[in-house]
Amino acid sequence: MASKLPWRTLSHRSSPQTWAVPSSRCFSCSIRQAQQHRSNHQDEPTTHFGYQTVAESVKESRVGAVFSSVASSYDTMNDLMSLGIHRLWKDHLVRSLDPGVRPSSSSSSDGWNILDVAGGTGDIAFRMLDHATSIHNDRLTRVTVADINPEMLSEGRKRSLQTPYAPPSGRLSFVEANAEHLPPTIPENSLDLYTVAFGIRNFTNKSLALQEAYRVLKPGGVFACLEFSKVNNPVFDAVYKRWSFGAIPLIGQLVAGDRDSYQYLVESIDRFPSQTQFRDMIKEAGFVVPEGGWEDLTGGIAAIHKGIKPW
Repeated sequence: MASKLPWRTLSHRSSPQTWAVPSSRCFSCSIRQAQQHRSNHQDEPTTHFGYQTVAESVKESRVGAVFSSVASSYDTMNDLMSLGIHRLWKDHLVRSLDPGVRPSSSSSSDGWNILDVAGGTGDIAFRMLDHATSIHNDRLTRVTVADINPEMLSEGRKRSLQTPYAPPSGRLSFVEANAEHLPPTIPENSLDLYTVAFGIRNFTNKSLALQEAYRVLKPGGVFACLEFSKVNNPVFDAVYKRWSFGAIPLIGQLVAGDRDSYQYLVESIDRFPSQTQFRDMIKEAGFVVPEGGWEDLTGGIAAIHKGIKPW
């Protein structure tokens, strides 16, 4: 199926809010273990982990520890990071992409093949399948959820049991995978849509992940990213940063017993490229960027970036 550009805007019913019990895993213990092996990585390429500079292999293990720690309280984490409106942003992302096709469409009879990367809990995948089914009466569109973290995938599989998409529906699958080196089960030129929501800022090599996205999309396929970004009003930015750095780690300590993970997450937002910089990274990967390159949400707290793989 040749992909169409999914820029239609239609309504979508929000998924019910879910609150999870905080994880009991010790993020600080995992960090100390990573620090004990730092001397073994002196000659490796470096990257940032929040405000720290670390070896690339160390970052991967530290990010893994963060998301193992917050997997069961992931919705709570995003509520804190977004002031509670990440659910509206996700709904808007899905409506703007308008996944799915009507069965009567002769050019798209197989439905869409979608990959949701860093989507372990299934939040975006469930919304896309809901939209395809309820808006287009499309029961063929399917989503693969890829995540490097097994605890996040476990949470997603558990949540999928409360949806009509769990196996053996054939519409939803979960795979443990690194976005920078996707497995052979996701071949090149095979996807109509690649999405990543609140995940790419944690990747060790963002440029390599973008190149992989380009490789696996079909010509005409769409890359779509929802990520925290740069607030464009100085007064609002000052207020949001005070909230982020002053309150979120403390609330993480009180709600999840894990201050360190939440401290890293707010630092990772601050270190993420600006809207213009990330748009340029998408272009450098080979994508054509439409409509100015991005859409700011809530004054730039988050942004949606899209790119199209040319024919």
